[in-house]
Amino acid sequence: MKEFIYNSLTESKAVLDQFVSWETAALIDKVATDMAETLRAGGKIISCGNGGSLCDASHFAEELTGRYRNNRRPYPAIAINDAAYITCVGNDYSFEEIFSRQVEALGNPGDLLLAISTSGNSGNVVRAAASAKQQGMRVVALTQVGENRLAALADHVLASPAAAYSDRIQEIHIKVIHTLIQAIEIKLGHS
Repeated sequence: MKEFIYNSLTESKAVLDQFVSWETAALIDKVATDMAETLRAGGKIISCGNGGSLCDASHFAEELTGRYRNNRRPYPAIAINDAAYITCVGNDYSFEEIFSRQVEALGNPGDLLLAISTSGNSGNVVRAAASAKQQGMRVVALTQVGENRLAALADHVLASPAAAYSDRIQEIHIKVIHTLIQAIEIKLGHS
């Protein structure tokens, strides 16, 4: 068992080592600047994803509306994660529309969508990104390296190295999310 655990940790480190570069840091800084400017201008950030990515989307929104490391005013952010809403839209329309309908209802020009999909091809997340673009919103895709439908719609793409299993991609995503939140706080003078 110790060997399995050691190998798992080593594999995680290898993926993180592939991801870390000055270019990646510059891209995360650019995205954080865009997010901070969205909030400074009175806009909001909407986030979405499926499964573990929905948990990441929720975590991102709760850290912005709550607190990360320091007390500060809450930032306007919402994750599309209400089970009653999701099952209602899934039943009345389709699973493909569970995120796009709320983006259409709540999104405004100048807002930003954080769309999370480890494959980049989750139909409902892709549809949310398309809806966001129609609403005049910017889209940040948190996905993996390679061509995918989500990346094609995004203004900014933060891509994990490809991995055999989605948990390695999600590990990069949560590191990016924490880095973005802290950078947003710094840019808004709340660090």
